[in-house]
Amino acid sequence: MSEPTFDPRKKIRELPVGTEIELTPPDGRTWHGIIVPSTEFSGPDIVVLKLSSGYNVGLAVTEKDVLTVIARPKRSRTRPAPPSEAPRAATPTSPWVALLTTGGTIASRVDYHTGGVKPVRDEKEILGAFPALDADGPVRVLPVFERFSEDIVPGDWVDLANHVVEAFRQGARGVVVAHGTDTLGFTASALSFMIRNPPGPVVLVGAQRSPDRPSSDGFSNLPGAVHLARTGNLGEVVVVMHDGVSDGRLAIHRGTWVRKMHSSRRDAFQSRNGPSLGHIEGNRIELGPDARAPSGAPLVAETHLDDRAVLIYYYPGLSPIRLRRLVRSERGLILAGTGLGHVSRAHLRGLERLIAKGLVIGMTTQCLEGGTDPYVYATGRDLVRAGVVYLDDLLPETAYAKMLWALGRAQDPATVRALLLEDQVGEFVGRRRLERGP
Repeated sequence: MSEPTFDPRKKIRELPVGTEIELTPPDGRTWHGIIVPSTEFSGPDIVVLKLSSGYNVGLAVTEKDVLTVIARPKRSRTRPAPPSEAPRAATPTSPWVALLTTGGTIASRVDYHTGGVKPVRDEKEILGAFPALDADGPVRVLPVFERFSEDIVPGDWVDLANHVVEAFRQGARGVVVAHGTDTLGFTASALSFMIRNPPGPVVLVGAQRSPDRPSSDGFSNLPGAVHLARTGNLGEVVVVMHDGVSDGRLAIHRGTWVRKMHSSRRDAFQSRNGPSLGHIEGNRIELGPDARAPSGAPLVAETHLDDRAVLIYYYPGLSPIRLRRLVRSERGLILAGTGLGHVSRAHLRGLERLIAKGLVIGMTTQCLEGGTDPYVYATGRDLVRAGVVYLDDLLPETAYAKMLWALGRAQDPATVRALLLEDQVGEFVGRRRLERGP
């Protein structure tokens, strides 16, 4: 039931973030949206609305406007426990979700003094910006670190994996990791290999545009990720982001299949070489046949990484001498080769010598679709004879994360190569249905 009001300027200051309203100025145009946080420079009579289109609009409220409250924000009666406290025991009707924050656009705001975007440092700001996040049950916000994704290193992946495992061991139904988008694919792949048999979803989520910018996608992405973590029948690491430019539908991507394909579009993330695992529309979750339910096996943390490896995209002019210098102190090398997995024939002898000294070399393709195949051209066959491991259709970022995981599991190069070729978490299976045909 709507709630008409007659003192809009006073009333607007009393309404909490998340309230759905209609505002009609004297010109007769009606604005319908949800109140979102205003900037620090907004006046007391300015309201910022999230419209149904996904865009934000700032409106100056006057005494002549007609303000109608359509719906007040839902809030759960059970507030999330502070990080220093043990979470409340989950119940069948209100399982709790752990939200791990790392910085990034989804947990950031515009600094209007500098014009740049900076991480949110107060967890209350996250719950304030997403007022209905805990409407269906408790959400425990656990800040892990405050970094944009370009500053995250493999040691941070280990830290995140340990926090995820600890949250499950304390009783979380699912875990959400709020992460910057630029290296989200690397982190999703690394967590996929390190966290084995998760009893619920591990959902990485980001935003292309910060919460106080127009058309921010975080207002859809984060609640969708929390809903999937709370209710989804998944036992693996996934990424949830927009499926299109509108807010109505989110895509669920396997953590080892997903790549950021655009620098700014809301639907920048896509599953490569096949469809996504499923979709979220409102409260409805649809999972495809490739989605993996919890296995029931014990949760295992395989968090020992060896970061003595490099990822190099081959380019015309990369000389054998330069490549040798880049891998001088490394144990592993992932090459993103051209086409089906090629480099210049000038590298053959040098790669063979590096492999003889114990360097493990995995080959992927820098193409956006398809996989490697060493048996089409002579160069590929020669690289196989030299000892290069062809990694089918693994994405370069997935192959790099898997290399660090494999190097952490074994010292013997032959064992590392075997681990790279073995399907661990569904990173190979079902990836090339479209190429194989019916």
